[in-house]
Amino acid sequence: MFPFDAVLTDFDGVLRHFDHAAQADIEARYGLPLMKTAFDPELILPPTLGHVSEAQWAESIVAALGGDERARQAVAEFIEIGFWVDEQVRELLARAQERVPVIIVTNAMDTLEEHIDRLGLTYFADDVVSSARVGVAKPDPRIYEIAAERAGAEPGRCLFVDDRLPNVEAARALGMTGIHYRTFQDLADVLG
Repeated sequence: MFPFDAVLTDFDGVLRHFDHAAQADIEARYGLPLMKTAFDPELILPPTLGHVSEAQWAESIVAALGGDERARQAVAEFIEIGFWVDEQVRELLARAQERVPVIIVTNAMDTLEEHIDRLGLTYFADDVVSSARVGVAKPDPRIYEIAAERAGAEPGRCLFVDDRLPNVEAARALGMTGIHYRTFQDLADVLG
């Protein structure tokens, strides 16, 4: 008997990964604190909640970095950094999906659906709960409740997977089983 009625999984850092070496290279070449600036809560929260687009977020990064052509070029390169799917994770989640719904729960921007499509995952998950679409972001309890509702499962019967510990702790506070994802084995040990 499968011990859960749904698997709720983060997207970035679990299923999708970015080229961190390319990010570091852009920062070094331009001598700009791109990561720190891009993920400053004042800049990242509005697009994550769907209040502004990814393009507007990019413009806010350019402005925060001084607004010159060098900043604009660095941000343009940063936005286009490549990403890929962890095929082992995808396969493990697909096996779980044979038994229960798999829902992606992600703090994302308005471009999420395009990115999912580029990765060939448009029809992979049973549903996608994007913070930009529902207006709440992890670790707000409401996003977990929305995901459980969409899965048709009680929170206490959900497995939640995320690479950020505060997000896992928030899910656990609702009674979910939480996995702090650091390596594939963390997930394989539970979903095997």
